[in-house]
Amino acid sequence: MKAKIFLVAALLSLFYPTFCVGRDVQSFNAGWQFMQGPFSADVVPMQNKWNGKWTDVELPHTWNAVDMQVKANDFYQGVAYYRKEYFFPQDLKAKRLFLKFEGVGSCADVYVNGTLVNSHKGAYSAFACEIGTALKPGANNEIVVKVDNTARPDVIPVNHALFGVYGGIYRPVWLVVTEQSNITVTDCASPGVYITQRNVSGKSADVRVKVKLDNATLQPMPVTLENTIYTREGKKVGSHSQSFDLTPQGTQTYYADFTVKNPRLWQGRKDPYLYKVVSRLMQGSKVLDEVVQPLGLRKYEVVAGKGFFLNGEKYPMHGVCRHQDWWGLGSALKNENHDFDLSMIMDIGATTVRFAHYQQSDYLYSRCDSLGLIIWAEIPFVNRVTGQERENAQSQLREMIRQNFNHPSIYVWGLHNEVYRPHEYTASLTQSLHDLAKTEDPDRYTVSVNGYGHAEHPVNMNADIQGMNRYFGWYERKIQDIKPWVEELEAKYPHQKLMLTEYGADANIYHQTEILGEAIDWSKPFYPETFQTKIHEYQWSVIDQHPYIIASYLWNMFDFAVPAWARGSVPARNMKGLITFDRKIKKDSYYFYKANWSEEPVLYLTERRNYDREKRHTQVTVYSNIGMPKVYLNGKELTGVRQGYTQIHYVFEDVVLADGKNILKAVASARGKEYTDQIEWSYTADRIRAVDAYENKSEHSGF
Repeated sequence: MKAKIFLVAALLSLFYPTFCVGRDVQSFNAGWQFMQGPFSADVVPMQNKWNGKWTDVELPHTWNAVDMQVKANDFYQGVAYYRKEYFFPQDLKAKRLFLKFEGVGSCADVYVNGTLVNSHKGAYSAFACEIGTALKPGANNEIVVKVDNTARPDVIPVNHALFGVYGGIYRPVWLVVTEQSNITVTDCASPGVYITQRNVSGKSADVRVKVKLDNATLQPMPVTLENTIYTREGKKVGSHSQSFDLTPQGTQTYYADFTVKNPRLWQGRKDPYLYKVVSRLMQGSKVLDEVVQPLGLRKYEVVAGKGFFLNGEKYPMHGVCRHQDWWGLGSALKNENHDFDLSMIMDIGATTVRFAHYQQSDYLYSRCDSLGLIIWAEIPFVNRVTGQERENAQSQLREMIRQNFNHPSIYVWGLHNEVYRPHEYTASLTQSLHDLAKTEDPDRYTVSVNGYGHAEHPVNMNADIQGMNRYFGWYERKIQDIKPWVEELEAKYPHQKLMLTEYGADANIYHQTEILGEAIDWSKPFYPETFQTKIHEYQWSVIDQHPYIIASYLWNMFDFAVPAWARGSVPARNMKGLITFDRKIKKDSYYFYKANWSEEPVLYLTERRNYDREKRHTQVTVYSNIGMPKVYLNGKELTGVRQGYTQIHYVFEDVVLADGKNILKAVASARGKEYTDQIEWSYTADRIRAVDAYENKSEHSGF
């Protein structure tokens, strides 16, 4: 696995970051200073504070790394400033200079030497601004960024209710230097190159490369645009060249068409093969600009009632969701943090990821291209509708699509999650978002997600795919009610393209019990890990047996911060993850899915944290994808094993514990190798540490 990850990382360097001939792309993350508000509206107090002490910081940075994670509803949302002094050499006077911000939470105003050069609304999409005309070449220049993460009704998300919008310049910043004529940098901060593919098969694939060019001189410039496709190994597949006079009046668009014969297809995790497209702008023999983008040739199909197909073959969509924040870091992550999360997602055997509920790092999407993960990207239109967010939702969707257009791993654009009243407005906005997505990118699917479990809800059916979030046994009804729910939909709406887009339960690893019912009162403080395990064991077995659920996404891969919550005895935390917020502890459910999904050997005894046992007569559960295990209690082999809900799930009934310490050992063999797992339990006397059982018979639709 380590060798494979290293190879992928090496290959990824072909595509990210896009350091190209003809343009200079430099990290602009060092040497910043930071000052947090609140700031007075009066001039004198504001001036005094401005002239006060600033804190030196390096980007990425957020001011909410602590306060959004440790106490409910007690965090700073408001204005803060970043500033940087930077010497721009005199020889840059003939160049064009841009700053590209990958993510600022959530509204930003960028000033250069006191001149406003750009404003941006939205925490998760990138933006770029040209700064050259505001600079003083051969001198020090001051760059100031005003950042504000105050929730507001015209910028999605309109609140901090489901997750916190971390304030700050929390993703990298790049200084981009180009010649006067270039491949556009400011088209929604996209690469300026858009690659579409049609008629993809093992015999051939039609590829169109669209390039947007910009001439900042006052005269037409004679140029040549060359687009070339290369294999991963560097062999030229095809090249297209055209010469013309590039007008200085407005951005211009040019196309190059290719047919790739006998292509090696991008085949998900099995073979995530990537070509590369090199777009080069020339003047004579001089390279003015160059952009390199990945090309993974693939065909996605979603077929109602049958499943997901990749290049004509049915493909398992074993999905997880991922929020980007880390304990102690917030959203100010480095590439190694993204790499770690992806290594866990790969290790568990997932094939698809819903990156919720917002656009995530371009580096992350690039890694998914190379790893073969099939991914869902979405905008943060979540939780509440204000009636004022239409323009911003459309803007964020347009930015997300253009910035991530060339990632072969992306199969669907997410339009909304659990937004409802007023139904008419929400339905209308969703329709407009769907239309916008299809205009920008006709070849990918769209999806909208509802927390209600019935197809006839008035905001449904406005996207290609209908997602539904269902928390049976946790927020509503009983664990087993997932089965009649899906079978009723299957019978009534066989034509519907349906995905189960969230399911699961919270799990505090310090809460344990073996006395469980079929529903829980989530409003009480006891969130046992064992109940989360019980939900996943049964509900995955139902999902696996119903191809009507085209894809499923368990909620969530990792615990994450919800600054408005105080639940499960931990403030500001959603604990539905399979791994703890600090990424240190894998919960039992993690190993359940790994045993079901992964090809790597798994042998795992559950309930190792449920050390202090409540019952002398108990049961032992083992996950094994290498055959039926033998289990020993204090050296004596147990009998009475039965198959659980899936083929990897084994349960030993009526196990009698001894007083004091009890050692459990599981043994199984595969391909000539013996695997073992061992845990320790303690028993002193029978006791009750049961959950508060409560069945909410009303339908849950979100918060």
